[in-house]
Amino acid sequence: MRELSEIRKDIDDIDNQLIELFKRRMDCAKEVGYYKKERGIPILNRQREDEILADVQEKGGEYGAAARLLFANMMELSRALQHNIVVSGKTLREEITRAREMPPTDGVKVAYQGIKGANSCEAAQKLFPNASLVSLKSFEDVFEAVDKEEVTFGILPVENSAAGSVSAVYDLILKHRFSIVGALDMRIEHCLGGLRQSTLEDIEIVWSHPQALSQCEAYISGHGLTPVPKSNTAVAARDVAREKRLNVAAICTPEAAEEYGLQILDSGLQDDPYNTTRFIVISKRLYIAKNANKISLCFSLPHVKGSLYNLLCRFNSLGLNLTKIESRPAKGKDFEYLFYLDFTGSVYSENVIELLSQLSEEMPEFSFLGNYRE
Repeated sequence: MRELSEIRKDIDDIDNQLIELFKRRMDCAKEVGYYKKERGIPILNRQREDEILADVQEKGGEYGAAARLLFANMMELSRALQHNIVVSGKTLREEITRAREMPPTDGVKVAYQGIKGANSCEAAQKLFPNASLVSLKSFEDVFEAVDKEEVTFGILPVENSAAGSVSAVYDLILKHRFSIVGALDMRIEHCLGGLRQSTLEDIEIVWSHPQALSQCEAYISGHGLTPVPKSNTAVAARDVAREKRLNVAAICTPEAAEEYGLQILDSGLQDDPYNTTRFIVISKRLYIAKNANKISLCFSLPHVKGSLYNLLCRFNSLGLNLTKIESRPAKGKDFEYLFYLDFTGSVYSENVIELLSQLSEEMPEFSFLGNYRE
């Protein structure tokens, strides 16, 4: 058996040859890009790529699958180079160029789901302190109000650090494709709000939103309580006050307990002491701040092997940090999915705008949702 140092020397020599070959291959890809630009030929030729990858896998022998992966990555990088040459994504580039910074929001109408005292209400107050807030019953109602321009903005919870994604909201994001123009990460504290006449020992049933019940699961099971879902944490507090049942309490915010005249029987109920919910701001108009640092997209993927991995390869090649990827079933299609994706970046970076332009040309059902400050 050879010494490790000898093997490593061979690897270094091979790597040096691979680098030169890779550079030659990318130079050829560049030539192809100019050829396609001159003749108006599409960048992506899926059939040719599939034929090459199948041939590579066969020739790779015992390393066939790994060889296929290597060549798939090179093809992604080659295509990205060619997209930049032909300046792909004209429609998207124009849309982003037309976007402006958000104007003053004093007095604008902002919708949220729930009633006064809800977490969404507090988030709306933090994001739009001088706005006119509109309380609506459901997440769908918020989207409808924005769609009909009854309000300018809508506030929606999309994710909790303990309970995960709010799936219903992601479904609506993918359905409506409105712009996301802002976001807020807000710490959430849950308390147990009961009637003034109740004691902690009286409580057998707790009412709250399903997300809040999930965030306090350990407390609920540890105290032998029966959870009952309500449309909102503040609605739960209001209903406890209205129904006046000594054995029922609401899991809600301290603000909601105060708003509806409940006493706080216990506090800090959340399983995670750093419990945080992420809220987004939706709009029918695209606004992009100069200091925007988060980008949201949605799209479907070509129904071919490795398409998600190949997509992620492009983000990795640019050193971009993906912070969220969510898949939802595509309506009316068996086992096909729509994807929602967040990553850190700004459209004022040339690398980022080039990547978005490439994806807008290749990804089915692609939508640029926004670039905003979080």
